[in-house]
Parts: sequence; C-alpha cells; structure tokens
Amino acid sequence: MRYALGIEYDGGDFLGWQRLTQPGVESTDTLQAALETALSKVADAPVATTCAGRTDAGVHARCNVVHFDSGAARSPRNWILGTTSLLPPAMSVRWCREVGDDFNARFSARARRYRYSILNRPVRPALGRQYLAWTRKPLDADAMHRAAQALVGELDFSSFRTVHCQAPHARRDLQAISVIREGEVVVVEVQANAFLHHMVRNIVGSLLEVGDGSRPESWIAEVLAARDRSRAGPTAPPGGLVFLGPLYPADCGLPAEVTLAEAGGAAVSLPLPRP
Repeated sequence: MRYALGIEYDGGDFLGWQRLTQPGVESTDTLQAALETALSKVADAPVATTCAGRTDAGVHARCNVVHFDSGAARSPRNWILGTTSLLPPAMSVRWCREVGDDFNARFSARARRYRYSILNRPVRPALGRQYLAWTRKPLDADAMHRAAQALVGELDFSSFRTVHCQAPHARRDLQAISVIREGEVVVVEVQANAFLHHMVRNIVGSLLEVGDGSRPESWIAEVLAARDRSRAGPTAPPGGLVFLGPLYPADCGLPAEVTLAEAGGAAVSLPLPRP
C-alpha cells in the first residue's frame, strides 16, 4: 500500500531534508532521517520516503508532502499519531491518505509554493525570530513587486541558482510572484512548477536591493537576462523561508490545501494560506 503524508516542521534545528550518511550525522539530524526512523518503528520494518520538496537547512515547511510504501496493517490514524509521537517536537504529521501506486510526491506535483517573510523595522525581532529575516533599511514593497513581475513565465533562472545546483537545466515555469507589506513585515510569495537550489532565497536577496533603493526596478530583468549568478544579489537567510507545499491534480485525492482547483480546464492554485 502507498501512503501520502502532509508534514509540518520547523527546520531550524535540522541539517535540511535529505538524509546524510557522512560520519558524525545522527539519525535525527535531517528531517528525512527523523521521519523514516519514526515510520519504520510504526511499521516494524524499514520505510523509505520520497518528498515533494527537499528543503535546505534552516528552512521550514507548512505542508511538505511525502509518499512511502508499506505492507503493515496500519490505519491512516495510526500512521499520523504513531509517527508524530516518535518525531522530534519540531516535526509532525498533519494528515495521511492512501494513494494509488502511480502517485509520486515529487513527480505528481504540478506546482510548489514558498513564502519569505522579512521584518522591516530598525530593531531586530525577538518573538517569532526563527520565521523572519530582518532588515533595518526601509523597503518599498510596491517597487519590489513591480520588479518581480519580470520573473513570471517559463524562463532561464541561471542567475538565481547556486553554483552547487545539480539540476540539468535552469528553465523553470514561475507561475506567480507577489510582494506585499503587512505592517512591519514584507512578504514575498512565489509559485512555480519547480525550483532550483536556493532559487527563492536568491530572488529575495536581489529584490531586497530594489526595495532599499540600491538598484532600479529594471535591474531584476537585467539580472535574469544575464544568466550569471554573479550578477544577482546575495542569498537571503534561510530562516524567513517557509515551504507552503506542493499542488497536485484533484484526482490524487489529497486535502484541499495541496490540491489544484480547475478553472476552464486549466489548473490554478487555491489562495495561498495566510500565517
């Protein structure tokens, strides 16, 4: 039987999603290792998982999706409660669904969504600091939003991926990006079919230079066209980034928060969840 899980976590104390086998890394140091260790205890047999988005160290997730196969006679409730009871406090299973054998958490996803939150005030944060980046320079969120629209479309994002990115090519379909101000917090939300390594954080790092007036709005389009990472801004810190989750076709039978709505035959996302 194949199952899909919705996973929520605070990534601050983990070395990222992907299991590591190097010496000195414990079974709970990565999110994948912690989850697979817990699932294997519930199943009383080894369990391997595949996830929708392999988040970096320090990055959080509201609803990452994984799938795994198991012949153990366990109900969805057993998987949820049993696994969560064995996970570190910063990680939990939100839901579990039985899915078809052709479902793949990574390859069945049509889109993925991220939110990056920046506290914009003279004083650094105390409350909620693990979920916020911070800059004291005043930011023009409207200018950042206008500049970001140059990134919408199926484009080459070579300028916004890390030099260590292992993807075979840099073309991605960025479906929507917005920048809004909510009081003292500037929020960047982005949706694409898939993302390159550090792509969102590199985009945000460049938009911050537009927001504080260091660069004109037209600069983002110039950076994109250059296809050169050295032309873009610095990589924004990981703590402000939350993986909101992937989106799947309705026939996958998953909860609404990770399901595409259909409009005139075209797949569209549901409204992005607010904090």
